[in-house]
Amino acid sequence: MMLKNYYYSFKSAIPLRICDDIIKYGTQQRSSLALTGGLQNKINPLTEKLSQKDEKDLKKKRYSDVVWMAEKWVYKEIHPYIALANQEAGWNFEYDWSESCQFTKYSKDQYYGWHCDSWEGTYGDPKDLNTYGKIRKLSVTVSLSDPSEYKGGELEFDFRNFDPDKKRNVRKCKEILPKGSIVVFPSFCWHRVCPVKSGTRYSLVVWNLGRPYK
Repeated sequence: MMLKNYYYSFKSAIPLRICDDIIKYGTQQRSSLALTGGLQNKINPLTEKLSQKDEKDLKKKRYSDVVWMAEKWVYKEIHPYIALANQEAGWNFEYDWSESCQFTKYSKDQYYGWHCDSWEGTYGDPKDLNTYGKIRKLSVTVSLSDPSEYKGGELEFDFRNFDPDKKRNVRKCKEILPKGSIVVFPSFCWHRVCPVKSGTRYSLVVWNLGRPYK
């Protein structure tokens, strides 16, 4: 799929007060180690943890702490910008459901390596009518921290989307830096969060689903 815009941003869109409220709420909840696809089934139901080997392998790809939230007041702040970005960027993707928001804490040395948010195939649980038969189409990340509160942790995109026939084309997304800023992008775009060198970086991510592309 050819894209004119790989992402669309809104500077300081979420009020600072709301950012602080989200951080306060998120840090009051019980967090868990962020996982990658397929590892959810490997969690020991007794210890609620991965094996040492699985955790070690995971941290080679992703290392952060997350809290899941589905509060309406959070969606209320974000949803208008998703629709506007989808229109203004010219994607015009059809979507009708937002997954739970992922509140993420990146401390020193934590990161998320190169990845995309979508995968081949659709959500397959027929009991979940909100997600069944759908794919992730639009990803959203919100900066909750002021850039003075941490070093490192840059959001980067690779616009070749790991096509081996194309030249590496990495760009730092500086638009996400101001606190409260929002970046929306197609879920198939490759991106990463570089290791945090000091301080703490808080962010909020939400994925928006729709029927597969025609």
